[in-house]
Amino acid sequence: MRAVIFQEFGEPAEVLHVQDVAVPEPRTGEVRVKMLASPLNPSDLMAVRGVYSSPPELPTTPGFEGVGIVEASGGGVLGRFLVGRRVAVLNRSGGNWCAQTVIPAKQAIPLAGDLPLEQAAMFFVNPATAYVMTRVVLDIPPGAWLLQTAAGSALGRMVIRLGQRFGFRTLNVVRREEQAGELKELGGDVVLGYNPERQQAEQLRDEVMHVTAQQGVAFAIDPVGGKTGSAVVGCLAQAGRMLVYGTLSGEPISFSPRELMGHGARIEGFWLARWMETQQLFGKLRLIRNITQLMRAGVLVSEVAEMFPLERVVDAVREAERTGRKGKVLLRMNES
Repeated sequence: MRAVIFQEFGEPAEVLHVQDVAVPEPRTGEVRVKMLASPLNPSDLMAVRGVYSSPPELPTTPGFEGVGIVEASGGGVLGRFLVGRRVAVLNRSGGNWCAQTVIPAKQAIPLAGDLPLEQAAMFFVNPATAYVMTRVVLDIPPGAWLLQTAAGSALGRMVIRLGQRFGFRTLNVVRREEQAGELKELGGDVVLGYNPERQQAEQLRDEVMHVTAQQGVAFAIDPVGGKTGSAVVGCLAQAGRMLVYGTLSGEPISFSPRELMGHGARIEGFWLARWMETQQLFGKLRLIRNITQLMRAGVLVSEVAEMFPLERVVDAVREAERTGRKGKVLLRMNES
C-alpha cells in the first residue's frame, strides 16, 4: 500500500515522501481501516517538525485524524461489530496518511451516514475541542464574554458559531486585520486586531477593557502562547479562567504572578486526548451525538479549501501553510 513517510524531523515539504509499505495486520482488539480522507492539522505538521508534545519514533506516518471504512478485525466483540462501518479514525500516535491503518477498535468512532466525507474526516480534533472547552470545561453561560485568539482558524470559527448557538459573546483576536470583516459577518460580537510584534500587551488589554466596561473577560482560550497568550492573561476578569490548548508560536507564556493573584484568575492547560481518557463510555457517546447534531446544524463544520490525492502530499502541505488560505486542506486516500 502507499503511505506518507518521514525519516527525520524537519520542514514537512522537505521531509515527507510517499512510498510502498506492507499492509498492516490488526491484532486482538485492533481493526484495520481503509482510509478515505484526512485533514492537515497544525498538530500534524508540528509532529513532522518534531515540536509536538509527544514526538513520534522515526520513521513514521503522520496524521492524527481522518475517516475510513473498517475492513478487518483482529478479534474482539467491538472489532467485529465495526467491520464494514464508516468511522472517524483517531490515531493518537499518528499514522493516518496512508491507504490503510491499524488502530485500537475503541479509537474507531462509528459515524452517521449523512455526514459529508470532508466533515467526517474532520469530525473530532477541532469540533470536539471547541465544544468541550466552551460547553463542558468552561461551561460559558449566556451573555458572558469569551476571548479567543487565532479566531480566524477553523476552530475559532466554530467557537463563534457556538457562541451564537448558546448565547455567549465572543471577543475575537486576530493577527491579520483583514479577517475582521469576515468574522463579524460570521457572527463574532467583537473582532480585534493584535500583532505582538508591533503592539504592546497593554494595547490589547485597553481595548478589551473598553469592550467589557472595564471588567475584563471571564473566559479565554488561546492556542498561540508566546507574546499573544501572555497579553491575554492581562485581560482576565476577577476569577477569570484561561485555557491554553496549543503552542502555535513555539514560545512560552510570560506574566507576573500578581496578574493572577490580584484577580483570583487561573490558567489551565487543555489537551483533548487527555480529557477523553477521563471520560466514561456514556460520556463519549453523548459527546459524539452532540457533535453530530451540531455538524448537521452547520455549527461544528469547517470550510474546505482543497483536497489533494495522497501522492501530492507536498503540494497539500504547501497549500495548508499558505498565508491567507481559506478553509482546511485534506488528503484523499481511497474512494469509498
